[in-house]
Amino acid sequence: MAGNTDVVVVGGGYAGVMAANRMTQRGDVTVTLINPRPNFVHRVRLHQLVGGTDPAVVDYREVLAKSVRLVVDSVTRIDAAGRAVELASGSTVAYDYLVYAVGSGSADPQVPGAAESAYPIASLEEVQRLLPVLDAASASAAVTVVGGGPLGIETAAELAEQGRSVTLVCGGVLGPYLHPRGRRSVARQLAALGVKVVEGPDTKVTSVTRDVVRLADGRDLPSAVTIWTAGFGVPDLAARSGLSTDALGRLLTDETLTSVNDERIVAAGDSAAPSGLPLRMSCLYAMPMGARAADTLLSRLEGKQPEPLNQSFGAQCISLGRSTGIFQFGNKSDVAVWFHVDGRLGAKMKEGVCKGIPKHLAEEAHKPGGYKLHRMKGGAGRRKALEALAAEGEVTGRTAGAGRLAEPSRGEMTTR
Repeated sequence: MAGNTDVVVVGGGYAGVMAANRMTQRGDVTVTLINPRPNFVHRVRLHQLVGGTDPAVVDYREVLAKSVRLVVDSVTRIDAAGRAVELASGSTVAYDYLVYAVGSGSADPQVPGAAESAYPIASLEEVQRLLPVLDAASASAAVTVVGGGPLGIETAAELAEQGRSVTLVCGGVLGPYLHPRGRRSVARQLAALGVKVVEGPDTKVTSVTRDVVRLADGRDLPSAVTIWTAGFGVPDLAARSGLSTDALGRLLTDETLTSVNDERIVAAGDSAAPSGLPLRMSCLYAMPMGARAADTLLSRLEGKQPEPLNQSFGAQCISLGRSTGIFQFGNKSDVAVWFHVDGRLGAKMKEGVCKGIPKHLAEEAHKPGGYKLHRMKGGAGRRKALEALAAEGEVTGRTAGAGRLAEPSRGEMTTR
């Protein structure tokens, strides 16, 4: 392509910032990052903001390359045919290539009373709405956290460590990703903090009021403050823009993270569904996907065939207050294995991960192209899953390892 190339990145989270920074390798590429907030939200620390132990916000100047233009606004529509995005402010920004990295947020609870009486915490603004409610509640007031995934576990532990009376309602098993050995470890550590864990097949929440959480088994749990962490959803920007999405609304792509509708649009992070087999919503996968999306565009600019997705490392780390935690290892198919590290060392490993995330982004900002984790050898489990889908006729191969969907996938929502 002759002349300068304009790349617009929609979304300034882990995937978007990584992609934007990486695209600055070329001097003939102008990168614009569009994000509704002026600061980078360190989402894996939002539970600490709830507990008052971390602000969960980082200045973009610390993680974003200086040459990237930051536009604080919201994209309301992608005009793929006209190669432009429409903003809430009324202006438009043209692009040659677009990186779709809008991330995820709280899912619609679809439980009677939850929208009115429970407080989701998947975003900075949601946590900010919760904080004065917690401050107004007495220290002995019953706090119920709904959702047994990492965010629910971490939030319950953080509040219990602050002396709160906390009940964690799992709606199923505690820590669905965890290996049974890791799950038992987390249960012990939560018990030591005084968290009451309610789990099992009949513990799904059926209704929420101002002061009660009702379960499927008929139990009523007193709750002065109800915090909702059960699942994540994605923005409907892709669907509103006429692009193909999976059942949850994630942008459908091939294995190079290229939209099935438009070769000039790539996706990364929680809002991407490569081959209809989305990766687990997590920072663990968002940053490598951001790097892979950028590499796809850089390959196209160089006239080369982009490499397919190659995610090979599985793990989940959970903090349980400030002094204990767990680092649960997984295999190359992202299935938890027996081995984990817990206790104080588990907490240190989790904190190391949290500190390392902005460091990785900052290093990519200062030396674009230096990030390598998305190139780790592996991906055998994903290849087998793709082969199985192809055998069922749900994926058609465009190139080796880079399939396009024949129809939208029956994707299910995952949790962090």
